Amino acid sequence: MKFLPIDEEYLREVLLELLRTPSPSGRTDAVMQIIGDHLDALGVPIRLTRRGVLRATLTGEVDDTSRAVAVHADTIGCMVKRLKDNGRLEVVPIGTHSARFAEGAHVTVFTDDLTQIHTGTVLPLMSSGHNFGDAVDTQGVGWHQVEIRLDEPVENRADLIALGLHVGDMVALDAAPQLAQNGYLKSRHLDDKAGVAACLAAVKALVEDDAPLPVTAHLLVTIGEEVGMGATHGLDENVAELVAVDNAVVSEGQESREDTVNIGMLDSTGPFDYHLTRRLIGLCDKVGLPYRRDVYRFYRSDAAPAIESGLECRTALIGFGVESSHGHERTHLDGVRRTAELLTTYLRSSLTFSDWDDQPTGALEDFPSHSVQPAEPEPEHYPGRH
Repeated sequence: MKFLPIDEEYLREVLLELLRTPSPSGRTDAVMQIIGDHLDALGVPIRLTRRGVLRATLTGEVDDTSRAVAVHADTIGCMVKRLKDNGRLEVVPIGTHSARFAEGAHVTVFTDDLTQIHTGTVLPLMSSGHNFGDAVDTQGVGWHQVEIRLDEPVENRADLIALGLHVGDMVALDAAPQLAQNGYLKSRHLDDKAGVAACLAAVKALVEDDAPLPVTAHLLVTIGEEVGMGATHGLDENVAELVAVDNAVVSEGQESREDTVNIGMLDSTGPFDYHLTRRLIGLCDKVGLPYRRDVYRFYRSDAAPAIESGLECRTALIGFGVESSHGHERTHLDGVRRTAELLTTYLRSSLTFSDWDDQPTGALEDFPSHSVQPAEPEPEHYPGRH
């Protein structure tokens, strides 16, 4: 088996399109329409739940047992908490992120009037060095220490009300993607727009390959992962395995890289399934995909809410490396592509334990009694970019 070739131009164009489409948790309709349109163009059947979670299906030779790949289209953002007397907006975060990295961000504010949007900038309360001098450097960090300056002639709360601003208006941090010639991409919201692009590129490769999959596969695109409500619904008890696709943490003390696919062994909710994780590692070794294993402490993915909501399946996590996640993010297109390549390999492989995982329950004596080991020997997993 070999991984399928990925259309890199398609991957790049879809990723930039997704990044330029605001989708903070709670306001994801526009980006989900784009994702649905791409899947429809590939001829892949899709269904949406009442809440707007999307499920695409690639039918396999076995249909009464299935597997799933989960990825989220929502991002971190903000919400207006107060219309201030100085004509500025106090905001609170949507999702977990620090105001330290919001300072200076350009934003888009969406009002209840869908035809009216406003732009602005997140600024510290002391934003003028010529006025506050050294006090600018000693001001604290926190959401109560910043405010949004709208690009409008507003001076007080009444002016904001006249513009149609309300408490509860959604605020998107503009992504502002920049792609370097060497493949590095810096942008807000690579988490998890790069994951969605990798999944769409993998689906495109599988459709064009036109070989039957051994097991029916679902792509679940969720809309509330950043607020802890990712893959809570949209799948049924036939799903034996779920692989979450999300960012991998590139930082001091972490093993993940921006230019490889990365396999999570554990996050804040505990270890991922031992057997499925080693299955993915073995597939990387088999097809020659550079990868890293890593452990993430302050992290959870779509896999956690799936299990918490009662889905009985094995779970694993793979991802593209992101430097400064939930801050000033950066990745490399090699890592996004290799994540897609692993997905094409995984979805064309059999279940981890085909004779056991085809049913939600079974007898004790039939339970797999040995571990799935990666190919031996297990080398340093990064042979170099190629």
